[in-house]
Amino acid sequence: MRTGWEPKASGQTLCHDMNNDAVATVERIADAVLPTEHGKFRIVGYRSRATGEEFVALVKGTLTREEPTLVRIHSQCLTGDVFHSLRCDCGRQLAAALELVELEGRGVILYQQQEGRGIGIVNKIRAYAEQDAGLDTVDANLALGFAADARSYDECAAVLCDLGLQRVRVMSNNPEKLKALEDNGFEIVERVELHVEPHDGFAFYLATKRDRMGHLIDPSEPSVADDREGPVSFPVRPDGGTVTKE
Repeated sequence: MRTGWEPKASGQTLCHDMNNDAVATVERIADAVLPTEHGKFRIVGYRSRATGEEFVALVKGTLTREEPTLVRIHSQCLTGDVFHSLRCDCGRQLAAALELVELEGRGVILYQQQEGRGIGIVNKIRAYAEQDAGLDTVDANLALGFAADARSYDECAAVLCDLGLQRVRVMSNNPEKLKALEDNGFEIVERVELHVEPHDGFAFYLATKRDRMGHLIDPSEPSVADDREGPVSFPVRPDGGTVTKE
């Protein structure tokens, strides 16, 4: 399991003082107004100069280096964000982040095209089939010959730097995202936990991310069973009730 995240001591090199080559890896392409059911945002489109990967930033309010700003790096999840899949909590996290930014009146949601932790939508469906056969989300990717998590966040950091941010309040439970921002010169003032309605459908998924990938998820959530060959029972409700995952 990966180690957790601890905030760096002050005094690190700031993103705006680092080599400009990092920011130059992305290009700002377009900027427009986007009204949503959560509120009105600016939508800013970026493209990687190296790979052509596209990024979308939803921006609310005036951004400055000095003011700690709400930020979420959200990896594309077509099944969760669009189809509202109950295999994961991705769509609910995105909605919660948008609502929180709207409530605060300032923040950035950065949407990156790294579906399925970097393996793409079709391979993600293949991984779903492996999960249907009994594997968890980590072993499903490994069984297909992929890394458990193939994502990179350096260009996400470049986008946030281009938007003028420096001190951030990060909405994430993924220590790799937090580490990437710090490694790229951002000061993480606070990790903001997003609270989403729990559901039996993704309880095992969240436990796997916590127990096998080091995500910063409430330890009261169920633990991944050591023996995954048989049915797995785990608590999923506040009243202590259980469900069984075949």
